[in-house]
Amino acid sequence: MKCGKPLALIPATDADRDFARDLTRRAMLPYYRDFDLLWVEGAFDQAWGWREQWLIVQQGAVLGYCSLSQDRQALFIRELHLLPEHRGRGVGQQVLETLAGWAAQRHLPLLRLMVFRNNPARQLYRRSGFAEMGEDECFVRMQRSIG
Repeated sequence: MKCGKPLALIPATDADRDFARDLTRRAMLPYYRDFDLLWVEGAFDQAWGWREQWLIVQQGAVLGYCSLSQDRQALFIRELHLLPEHRGRGVGQQVLETLAGWAAQRHLPLLRLMVFRNNPARQLYRRSGFAEMGEDECFVRMQRSIG
C-alpha cells in the first residue's frame, strides 16, 4: 500500500533524541550483530549535536526520523529510519525524493548514503536512483546524481 498523504520533515529537537536513538538502535542492532560491531550510545548522542536531525511526520504522527550532513558536493543521509508499521508503504521513497529536492535547492550535485550490505533497503535505494559506488566488509556506499 502506497502512502498518499503528504509527508513533512520537521526539525527534531533534543527532546526527540531518545526516540531517534531507540529507533536507530532497534533498526540497526541486527546488522551490528551480523558484522560483530559494537553499538555505542555515546557516539549517537555526540553525532546528534553536529548533524541535521529531522522527524518524518504525516498528519501530526511521527513515522520516523532522518539525520543528515553535507559537504561541498553532497547531502549525506546518515540515518533514515521508519517505525516498523510505516515501512513498505512508500514513505521511504517519498523521504528520499524530498531529500533529493533539498540537495538540488542547496546546489549539491549528489545525495549519498551508506547501507549495511545485507540490508534489504538497498533495493529501495536502487529503485530511487542510487548507484552502488563501492563496498567494504560491512557497508555499500551509494549515491544519486541530482540533476
